[in-house]
Amino acid sequence: MKDPNPILLLHGALGSATQLQPLKNAIERNGRIAVAMNFSGHAGEPFHSEGFGIKTFAGDVLGFLDETGMTKVDIFGYSMGGYVAIWFAHQYPERVGNIVTLGTKFDWDPESAEREIRKMNADKIIEKVPAFARILETRHGVHVWRELLEKTAAMMKELGNKPLLTKSVFTSIMHPVEICLGDLDDMADRAYSKEVANMLPNGTFRLLDNTPHPIEKTSFVPFL
Repeated sequence: MKDPNPILLLHGALGSATQLQPLKNAIERNGRIAVAMNFSGHAGEPFHSEGFGIKTFAGDVLGFLDETGMTKVDIFGYSMGGYVAIWFAHQYPERVGNIVTLGTKFDWDPESAEREIRKMNADKIIEKVPAFARILETRHGVHVWRELLEKTAAMMKELGNKPLLTKSVFTSIMHPVEICLGDLDDMADRAYSKEVANMLPNGTFRLLDNTPHPIEKTSFVPFL
């Protein structure tokens, strides 16, 4: 019997691979190989000269797989990482087995993008949630986190004006995809997440009980 694919863990916006370490440990306790990576511009990785956004992050995934010698992986994508996972599968279908997303916002439009962009103001974060500001400084670097916020806001605006994942993209994804969402998640739209699962030829939707958006507050382990 062929060994299962390694599981690649993809973090969310402003996140890092270290956030997914508890999940990596849980997956490995269940006998699977799991690896995590940082997208460019995150957690000490330099910003990519060719840009910042979903397409660039998909390129990061391809580079990571090539560097580590992994020809095919199953992917777990948290929040923005789920968006990257599906775009990567669209671009490089032969490199992907199964996909699980958690808390991924698929319903991008100008209005929803603007709501998220308002959360990217560094001065307001320092004023209202200083503990989060310190986390971002530690995670990404004291001289980098503000730039990361600005670039993330620009990415969100671009997604709001022109989402990459459209119906034609979703219907082209032949991989098994499980769209997971916490019942307490206040970022991703439940109705649209279900719609995405229905658009995917091999998609399913799973609602997780007592689960908010932050990955640190979920006990969910994919691919079990």
